[in-house]
Amino acid sequence: MENPIRVTRDITYKNDLKLDLYSGKNAKGAIIDIHGGGWFHGDKMKDEDLATRLAQEGYLVIVPNYRLTPLGTFPAGREDILASLDWLIQSAYVFDRNKIAAWGSSAGGNLAVEAGLLRGIPVISWSGIIDLEGFISETDGKASETKTELDFTVIPSADINQGGRNDAFLRWCIYALIGGDRSLLKEATPLTRVSSSSGQMYLANSVNEFVPADGALKLQQALLNAGVPSTVQLVPGTVHAKGYMSQAIAASLSFLDNIFN
Repeated sequence: MENPIRVTRDITYKNDLKLDLYSGKNAKGAIIDIHGGGWFHGDKMKDEDLATRLAQEGYLVIVPNYRLTPLGTFPAGREDILASLDWLIQSAYVFDRNKIAAWGSSAGGNLAVEAGLLRGIPVISWSGIIDLEGFISETDGKASETKTELDFTVIPSADINQGGRNDAFLRWCIYALIGGDRSLLKEATPLTRVSSSSGQMYLANSVNEFVPADGALKLQQALLNAGVPSTVQLVPGTVHAKGYMSQAIAASLSFLDNIFN
């Protein structure tokens, strides 16, 4: 029988930032579901589909809004996600505080990885933007910073950035995150924060997609060097993040079940 879901919207967790909470019965753990959008667009409604699925699987799920660029430059979004984690831990909701994970797509995958590195919680990252410094260095002189002229408010998440590499647009997203200050690139790159206390990670990426797959592989190597288990799933083709949800969600859920059980 399908787990009936209750959704509580617009809970304030920090200043004027709000989150939505998806709950069923007898939560077996909790997940912070972090929406994507290149750090510059999107909100918590963007992940209503994934949050509903995760709640049906038995998880208490929160989907927080976080500050976006150009005002919310690094590390604003990261600070907000960590604040949502603190709110969740301190809340009155009933679940095992030792069973909390972060799950994000694209820029949300980047923020999920940051939470796992800094707080040691398990992570599922679909097309997380990981090697910011390396990507900018490798594409210097090969692409300028150009924003894609699309109305992202009317395009479903699973249809965005599905056509493969777009280095100019990804460079634009990263430059917006660091406010155009290249001196912040190294600090904004999660690879610099891997340690033996990092959380276990499930990293999915398409082979020829918008976000280069080598970021996930570099993170896996860094985690291996630190003695932290991880899994990388490489999906054929150019699909990005939630575009390959049907191919990644079963293995992602199994990853969490194996850690929490």
